[in-house]
Amino acid sequence: MGLFDFVKNAGEKIFGRDDTAAKAATAEEQKKAELAAERRTAARMVEVVQGLGLEVDDLAIKFDDGVVTVGGAVDSQADREKVILVLGNTQGVGRVDDRLKVVKPEPESQFYTVKRGDSLSKIAKQVYGNAMKYPIIFEANKPMLKHPDKIYADQVLRIPPLED
Repeated sequence: MGLFDFVKNAGEKIFGRDDTAAKAATAEEQKKAELAAERRTAARMVEVVQGLGLEVDDLAIKFDDGVVTVGGAVDSQADREKVILVLGNTQGVGRVDDRLKVVKPEPESQFYTVKRGDSLSKIAKQVYGNAMKYPIIFEANKPMLKHPDKIYADQVLRIPPLED
């Protein structure tokens, strides 16, 4: 559990633009419109997490001014990290407040922010000392990654520890 920072203007666009708050006539109407937009955004994030097949019991997501708070229970550390990354690698999200509980604790992965010019093999060489271990990173980031060559700058990836 904890706070994880992400690049707010990078990531997948999962929700459309909502100008309702900007068009509101009064401050009270604007506040109501902003709260409604945040609830819709949180609901869309729940759909995205579930759509990727990530199992979270009692999944609860709140979105407020670029901060996503996520709660619930997951079976594994890997599932926890994937949920955090799905939410954090979303455009408009600058921070994820992780309140997920892990049923079967295991060692944590490190997170790596992709730099321009990076590839999974380059990252594997840097982290594991062997570029041919890139499939470990690719597998650790499924279903968010669909192809090992499709990563982008400022995306955050899971880098699991090597098993002995």
